[in-house]
Amino acid sequence: MIEIAGGQWHGWIAAFLYPLLRVLGLILAEPLLGNRSVPITAKLGLALLIAVLVAPLLPPLPSADPASAVGALIAAQQLLIGLAMGFSIRVALGAAQMAGQLAGLQMGLAFAQFFDPHSGAHGAVLDRFLGLFAVLIFFAIDGHHVVLAALVDSFRALPIAAAPVDALGLRVLVEWAGTIFTAGLLIALPVVATLLVANVALGIVMRAAPPLNLFTVGFPVTLIVGLLALYLAAPYLGPALADLFEQATLALGRVLEALSPGP
Repeated sequence: MIEIAGGQWHGWIAAFLYPLLRVLGLILAEPLLGNRSVPITAKLGLALLIAVLVAPLLPPLPSADPASAVGALIAAQQLLIGLAMGFSIRVALGAAQMAGQLAGLQMGLAFAQFFDPHSGAHGAVLDRFLGLFAVLIFFAIDGHHVVLAALVDSFRALPIAAAPVDALGLRVLVEWAGTIFTAGLLIALPVVATLLVANVALGIVMRAAPPLNLFTVGFPVTLIVGLLALYLAAPYLGPALADLFEQATLALGRVLEALSPGP
């Protein structure tokens, strides 16, 4: 009769549970798989599959009981690491959506609101359009493969251990999150600048001809000018978003490096 010691059971459970939590954190925070429109069963099934494939490649794990306080601390750290990795990628998509919000606000499309499954809230039409465009660019540059490769590499760069992660990694993550505002403004800048010129021209026309109704004339003009500017800027949006996603993968590496506990 084969007898299995309690320590062996703990080792087998830990070898599967800890990587599963890191994968789940990444999937929950990652902008595509973390979308609310993706069924929970699909997310859990994918996380289980990746964890099963990754578990044999892991370095030796700590011998702590998963049900102990140390085991709970390790499990929480793995979930935190996964969430940080997913959020690093989500920042790039957030910048594209913010660019859509800025451009749509200047075009007068802020009146058209609808439910956005990415954020679980109501967003503007142009916000949704640029978000979908960014998703297509992400798949076109094989961003999903890069994220999966980074996930596997993270177990070597930041092994599963009882040592607490460095809080500097969270600071690096917050600094990278500030890119949402700068990158979003830069992406929307051609449309916003064009609409600014159009609004100044409309102001001069209204000043010269007061009987003209600003809302009747201005809204169609800003809408047409904004759509034309967006059409002319579209060929440059793809490379800009691709570069933004590349910066996101580099930021992911910096976050992992900063989270690594010191010697």
